[in-house]
Amino acid sequence: MTSNQTWNQHIVKKENKSLVLETIKDGYPISRAEIANQTGLNKGTVSSLVNELIEEQLIFESGPGESSGGRRPVMLLFNQVTGYAIGIDVGVNYILGVLTDLQGEIFTERLVKYHDLPYEDILEKIMSMIDELMASAPASPYGIVGIGIGVPGVVNNEGKILLAPNLGWTNIDLKTQIEDKYGVPVIIENEANAGAYGEKKLGAGRNYENIIYVSVGIGIGVGLILNGRLYKGVNGFAGELGHMTIVDGGAKCRCGNEGCWELYASEQALVDNAKHLGLKLSLSDELTLEDLNELACKGDASAIKLFDQIGYYLGIGINNIINIFNPEQVIIGNRLASSEVWVNKGLSKSLEGRTLWFNQQNFHVTFSNLSTHSSALGAAVFAIEAFFENIQNVTLSV
Repeated sequence: MTSNQTWNQHIVKKENKSLVLETIKDGYPISRAEIANQTGLNKGTVSSLVNELIEEQLIFESGPGESSGGRRPVMLLFNQVTGYAIGIDVGVNYILGVLTDLQGEIFTERLVKYHDLPYEDILEKIMSMIDELMASAPASPYGIVGIGIGVPGVVNNEGKILLAPNLGWTNIDLKTQIEDKYGVPVIIENEANAGAYGEKKLGAGRNYENIIYVSVGIGIGVGLILNGRLYKGVNGFAGELGHMTIVDGGAKCRCGNEGCWELYASEQALVDNAKHLGLKLSLSDELTLEDLNELACKGDASAIKLFDQIGYYLGIGINNIINIFNPEQVIIGNRLASSEVWVNKGLSKSLEGRTLWFNQQNFHVTFSNLSTHSSALGAAVFAIEAFFENIQNVTLSV
């Protein structure tokens, strides 16, 4: 047998094994016969691959299932606590970290807030959070399988952060620094891409294949799921739509452009406008999004009008995206998802007045049901999927 044939057999087996594992993950408890039916693989191949997955402690057998006429089949379950992943969402003024099992269920989470820190201080906070999350992980066969980190900036296909304007970062190699310290695989991704993936896998986007995720925090990021897959473009830069111009000759952005979408439709824009009007809850309070939600709940007309305005500008950008990509769903996530009830009126009015009628068919605008956790969870899912792709090269830790 030639080395080429051996290599091809290895690739086929790896793909089949991934298919079997994915089938079990998505549909357990499930029998070997049902796996064969769903995948189209013959029963001998399924049985062999299942035995390998049991040895690797990724799945296990449970009691017999219901019979369809013969012997009751032995059912297989996914062992979601055979390892854990860490997902980190680095915001402009916060870091949110989660420790999840291999099904994306949160086991522990941590949140720290800060203001205008240099990169070195933020790196120290990221590492401190990773230390805490690692220490909280129960003993498991594979331990920490990987770390995913979402950042609000331009990330290339090698995981290097080329530009994060709202953080003041340029050409940052966070991936290498984290990998060198912890010795586990690290994935760095744009936070909106991570959020889009989190929503697709675990949130509001599970039933759709063409999704635009709009992350609205201090800035605005956009993640694209096209035909069920994360779309990143040739170099990984797709989705930088928070910096598309919506106001000709508008305000100057930190990215160097003028009239950027995030200057008019972000959390920062909302808070800045509220400060300009002198809105506050008390004399000593630093105004926050939560304060404005509370003011709106109390019927404050100025706060409600500001949310209408943010919704209106949000709709302008979303309308542009709809006309370009014709998606099934737009998901609004991150911090502004908490203001759905106040943003919706202006958003709906803006979209109804602009969106071409044929683009409104089979189209849904929803707010994230993962809220502020979309990016951290998506980052964890990236780490989990990378672990499964490389399972042949991973050894049990206990």
